[in-house]
Amino acid sequence: MDENPSLPSTLMAIQPTILNFSSLLANVLEMEVEVVDRHLIRIAGTGPYGQRFGHSLESNTRLLRNVIETQKEMVVVDSRYNPLCKACQHRHACKERAFIGVPILAPQRCLGVISLIAVNNEQHRKLSDNAEMFVQYMWHVSRLLVANLASAQQRQPQSDAVWHTLLGNMDQGVILLDKESRIKAINERALSQLHVPQENLTGRSLSIEPLSRQREAGRGNAQHRVILGEHETLLTGQLHHIGPQTLFLLAFHQDAAASFLVENEPPGIERLVGKSPAMRELKRLIMRIASSPSSVMILGESGTGKEVVARAIHRLSNRHDKPFVAINCAAIPENLLESELFGYVKGAFTGAAPGGRAGLIQSASGGTLFLDEIGDMPPGLQARLLRAIESREVLPVGASRPVPVDIRIISATHQNLRQFIIEGKFREDLYYRLNVIPLEMPPLREREGDIELLLHYFLNHHSQRIGCAYPGISREVIRLLQRHPWPGNVRELSNLVEYLVNIVPEGEIIDSALLPPLFHTAIRAAPSTEYSAKTVCASPEEEEGAKLKLVEKNLIEAALQRTRNKKQIAEELGIGVATLYRKIKKYGLSQAKN
Repeated sequence: MDENPSLPSTLMAIQPTILNFSSLLANVLEMEVEVVDRHLIRIAGTGPYGQRFGHSLESNTRLLRNVIETQKEMVVVDSRYNPLCKACQHRHACKERAFIGVPILAPQRCLGVISLIAVNNEQHRKLSDNAEMFVQYMWHVSRLLVANLASAQQRQPQSDAVWHTLLGNMDQGVILLDKESRIKAINERALSQLHVPQENLTGRSLSIEPLSRQREAGRGNAQHRVILGEHETLLTGQLHHIGPQTLFLLAFHQDAAASFLVENEPPGIERLVGKSPAMRELKRLIMRIASSPSSVMILGESGTGKEVVARAIHRLSNRHDKPFVAINCAAIPENLLESELFGYVKGAFTGAAPGGRAGLIQSASGGTLFLDEIGDMPPGLQARLLRAIESREVLPVGASRPVPVDIRIISATHQNLRQFIIEGKFREDLYYRLNVIPLEMPPLREREGDIELLLHYFLNHHSQRIGCAYPGISREVIRLLQRHPWPGNVRELSNLVEYLVNIVPEGEIIDSALLPPLFHTAIRAAPSTEYSAKTVCASPEEEEGAKLKLVEKNLIEAALQRTRNKKQIAEELGIGVATLYRKIKKYGLSQAKN
């Protein structure tokens, strides 16, 4: 039965033994030695043949092929007169003066060739004078190699049993790939984390690609995109390259594993992370109105992601290849806002640039102008903006002729513009011009189920940006974050995650001890004045969490009574040493005597 060329070489299983025999032959016979398998992959060699093991030969293979095909020895005393050598296109550059090849024969098949090669005059003379003796010696070595291989194969089932027992009883997910990225072994834990059926995946192609290439392999956990057929997911773990094989050790913590990153979201709204009903409805509206030229007003609290929505609308619109110009009306002084928006001509005012300057509205022509915090625009500029929208032209400061513009305006505010209209702070006619298509941004506290998705999104984002390992996060932390009212919304969550990524010890998970104190308060009132205060009472989950903390404290305290060895205690509890020290400090425990 022939070997499958896509499977590892049979002879490679005893390569150390073959290397020893090759070295022995070369020293005793004072010749060069080369061993290849039946697919002309070099297994061992000496001198010029002592490199590129595991690679296919690229030239000078005619003699080797002949030995494999005929399964007979071959002696070439002078390569200049051998018919096979004469037909070789590399013969002029070939340094092989003479050759002896003996097949490595197993029952019913040839496993490869062991050959002696003369590459200089002295070796050529010696091979010519002793060819018959060398052939007999090489047959002896060939039979020894086959015997070693048979012995190794008899031991292999026992080794496989140990390997599979170890794999099956590990709590950690493990995936082993061959050099062709096919699955050689995978345990049940890894199957469950892949979310695929408990079936035999051996031989299936699996792609594992790190999301960030900033970290070196083997240095802590990182997120990886794992693709099995049409199934794609993100998993956290360590990727190790061991020779031609790849070992992927999955982290114990996967949680939601940031599955949002591999959703089939339409291009343009992939940064709008969320599956809550409010976010699904928002995405649906964005897809419907993106191609329209009408003005859009985005309403919502500060930090909800209004600019992210504005950019998504622009990317999905017919103007996606034209400028997107954003300006924060609250961040520019009132005396500069007019010249920034409308531009100015030469000599318009003291300190003006010699050649004048185009305004932001003119710069956005053909594209999209995003006016953030539109409620802070001074009344005088509101009138000029209204005229620009209605006439589709702007008049730069100091100019006598207007400049035509083609823009789509997207505005945003966290203020109540209707109340501003009543108070005379905002023009009603401008409001209706800007608010053709209103979009309401939901606050984070009302986005049920989105906090965990956003948490993993920002963990991945900040880990890649900072260049550190993707950290795990405990379920207790997720519960605490889900109870927080988030007055700063998504921006507050992003800032918190960036802080946690920076302070979590290498290789450890984010636990509650790393959170700022305000997250440990069980009863809170929502601080936003835009919403009525809400009192959050302890839930059954919170009560259960308090019980677990008490159990954890008692376990650590009991361990400290037994030993002073912090590393041993951390291993017993399944946590890192740094985490142990934080918990000792958190629970106010001290080192007790044995």
